[in-house]
Amino acid sequence: MNSRVYSEGMKLGSALIVDDHPLFCDALSMTLRSSAGITDIHTAATLEQALTFVQQGGKPDVVVLDLNLPDVNGLDGLVRMRNVTQAPIVVVSSMADNRVITGVIHAGANGFVPKHSQREVFQAAFDVLRNGGIFIPAGYMLLDRESAPSQADTLERLASLTNQQARILQLICEGKLNKQIAYDLSIAETTVKAHVTAIMRKLGVQSRTQAVLIAKEASFTNVLQDRA
Repeated sequence: MNSRVYSEGMKLGSALIVDDHPLFCDALSMTLRSSAGITDIHTAATLEQALTFVQQGGKPDVVVLDLNLPDVNGLDGLVRMRNVTQAPIVVVSSMADNRVITGVIHAGANGFVPKHSQREVFQAAFDVLRNGGIFIPAGYMLLDRESAPSQADTLERLASLTNQQARILQLICEGKLNKQIAYDLSIAETTVKAHVTAIMRKLGVQSRTQAVLIAKEASFTNVLQDRA
């Protein structure tokens, strides 16, 4: 066990790991305990489990988030997590790419660690977080806004949605109508309509189809398409 005492900067004693691979969760838990001094660790296999944990009073000092989960794929999961917690969020993903990392940071993450990094990288990441910084792994860089202006604007608009609005937008992307969304979320159809109006206003679009296109710009598939 690492005996370092973290007496300066932000206290990081507890973590929420959001990943659907149990073996990776176990390995990462061991890494956080030995390399980052984190002893209180909770895990969630889906985004909804993680959101429920936080909404029911869980207050992790840091969230470690995979973006490809059974119930979400892409940066919208990060946006929804950012909307429910002020804790630092570290994205851990096997899809390490300058455009992805830039998108992750624009969407509200405090750092990015390639999924199969050595323990020293995780330790460095948490040292940076503890001092209030943004962690970018060695060999990668953030692209300036001119390099990806539309992506940055898209993520900022999506980040303005409330968690409920983000959930509704996800269901719209799945092709569901207001009546189906109301049933799935156990809310009134008029409430869904009000949320849809607010979503379109925040995204600066005039139709559900345009809202879906905006949302799809935040998916990993589209982020990576233009990296060449």
